[in-house]
Amino acid sequence: MPAKKAAKKAAAKAASEVPAAKKAAKKAPAKKAAGKAAKSEAPAPAPVAKVEAPAPTKSAAKGKTAAPKAKDVAKAAYLNYKSRVEKGEHGDQLGDWLAAEKTEED
Repeated sequence: MPAKKAAKKAAAKAASEVPAAKKAAKKAPAKKAAGKAAKSEAPAPAPVAKVEAPAPTKSAAKGKTAAPKAKDVAKAAYLNYKSRVEKGEHGDQLGDWLAAEKTEED
């Protein structure tokens, strides 16, 4: 039995020691530094021209957007529909939508 323990200890010791080849392989940062130097020698990309945003319109300055949002128009169109049905007037979805867009632009 003592021989088995000795063999296990020797195997564990051998496994814990790092061979010289593995130690040399761990010195890879020198290669990375050379790769970074090669990358830095590459030509820089051409500068990109900056495009300025257009100046805000008068309606945007007041807090209104130039075009009404789709959600707002849809809600107004629904309210137009409900009103039209309550009054018993004839009409269709397109008419309700167009009327909503007109009222939302104002």
